[in-house]
Amino acid sequence: MRDIASILPLRVDSLAFEADGKSLLGPVSFDLPKGGITAIIGPNGAGKSLLLRLCHGLLVPTRGRVNWAVEGGLIAGRKRHAMVFQRPVMLRRSARANLQHAAMVTGAGRSVEDALEGFGLTHLAERPARLLSGGEQQRLALARAWLLEPDVLFLDEPSSQLDPGATRQIEAILERLAAEGVTLLMTTHDFGQARRLARRVLFLHRGQLVEDADATSFFAQPRTEEARSFLAGDLLW
Repeated sequence: MRDIASILPLRVDSLAFEADGKSLLGPVSFDLPKGGITAIIGPNGAGKSLLLRLCHGLLVPTRGRVNWAVEGGLIAGRKRHAMVFQRPVMLRRSARANLQHAAMVTGAGRSVEDALEGFGLTHLAERPARLLSGGEQQRLALARAWLLEPDVLFLDEPSSQLDPGATRQIEAILERLAAEGVTLLMTTHDFGQARRLARRVLFLHRGQLVEDADATSFFAQPRTEEARSFLAGDLLW
């Protein structure tokens, strides 16, 4: 297992984001230590995807900081965290060419052929990436992220639009990545998925981090009324 202590823990310090004078997130503070899968859950509009984008550096916070153990999460000039979106963006090229482009742009040292094989894509290598099924595209997006040798992988609802079979494939890949030493921070609306995969749960409500607990304790006995209502299926506004 690769030693990833060089950029972790990630420390989110009083992170906040505003748009048009409205507070959308924060202030939020937590540490993300090395290892395992952490699930971010909460109602629609709670700030889950926004939090991921801020951590990954796609957005600049209004206040607060995202602190990596190595400044900016960079090692030898290359970012060591990657993100996979709910709807992955694919180039108008084959699956293989999508991976080749990512490897060329980032200077990744991993093999495109290993990525194709490891994510069950070898037989799809020459197909146009945009014509692949949703599950196949998501596996390609994960393979592309894996090529970058990330120490931390951010995932925004990685299986929300997939059928049960494709979801199981994605979950197996995520478990394998975690076993290989990649730290995963993911959003999900699927309680069952969070129970199966997550070691830890961050529960967001109205842009605030309401609970931060190990997954078993959170699902068995949430501490707050907001979390209890959410798990019971009540609408939260």
